[in-house]
Amino acid sequence: MTDIGFIGLGIMGHGMATNLVKAGFSVTVWNRTQSKADDIIEAGAIRGQTPADVAREADIVMICVSDTPDVEAVVFGPDGVIEGVRPDSLIIDHSTISPQATQRFASIAADHGTHWIDAPISGGSEGAVNGTLTIMIGGDEEQIQRSRAYLDAIGTTITHVGPLGSGQLVKAVNQILVVVTQLAVSEALLLAEAGGLDLDSTLRAVEGGAAGSWMLSNRGPQMIDRDWRPGFTIDLQQKDLRIVLEAADELGVPLPGTAIVFQMFRALQQQGLGGDGNHALVKALERMSGIEVGSRDG
Repeated sequence: MTDIGFIGLGIMGHGMATNLVKAGFSVTVWNRTQSKADDIIEAGAIRGQTPADVAREADIVMICVSDTPDVEAVVFGPDGVIEGVRPDSLIIDHSTISPQATQRFASIAADHGTHWIDAPISGGSEGAVNGTLTIMIGGDEEQIQRSRAYLDAIGTTITHVGPLGSGQLVKAVNQILVVVTQLAVSEALLLAEAGGLDLDSTLRAVEGGAAGSWMLSNRGPQMIDRDWRPGFTIDLQQKDLRIVLEAADELGVPLPGTAIVFQMFRALQQQGLGGDGNHALVKALERMSGIEVGSRDG
């Protein structure tokens, strides 16, 4: 038996699982592409052969995969987590998926005597590596406290936001703020570039005031340097925005700003840029204007 299981070692999950090992926990890991686990195994984790194998080794299993169908596959598919769980096990889903699907998955898990909490994350790859993620959790308080030591190893802002599914809905709120802020950062830096301003000093001048934001301070310098390495890819951002817009449609809420960003990202995907960081949103504006942010510096 190990303390914790972890499934999904992508941009976010890899850092999270690594931090659990660094915190001294015994961790069983599984990823569809096994080579992504190699360095974590070298650091002391145990390799699970299947998601079911991970569940047999740990009473608490964390999952961080890309989309709703991926969660369904690793939990309920062949050799899935549900095949290996024991009574009173806990699944913690850190993926960003549909709130409605979360409630459905939790109900099926409950029929197998297994608890579920939805705990989507924010903070980019930097937060995953540094153990400083924001975690928004829906579910039973007792189960959250049961998992608190593991959550503390991966995040610094951990908030119980309500019953099952609430974590996913709060994540939707988070993603609206992320992408609409990124659009504002993109427009602002484009204007600064067009006006001949020094972009670094412009950023320093505004980030400490009312216009300051995480996106501005963390993605603005990358945009100025034309560094499109992803903290979070356009493709993954689009998946999240689809979930946001579906939830908004179900609730009858207009989200015009979010919808505009969704369409801009779609255009960038059509140009083969889905693997760029989501701060590459500025490229859509650049192609409208013929101006490139940071071009005068490099």
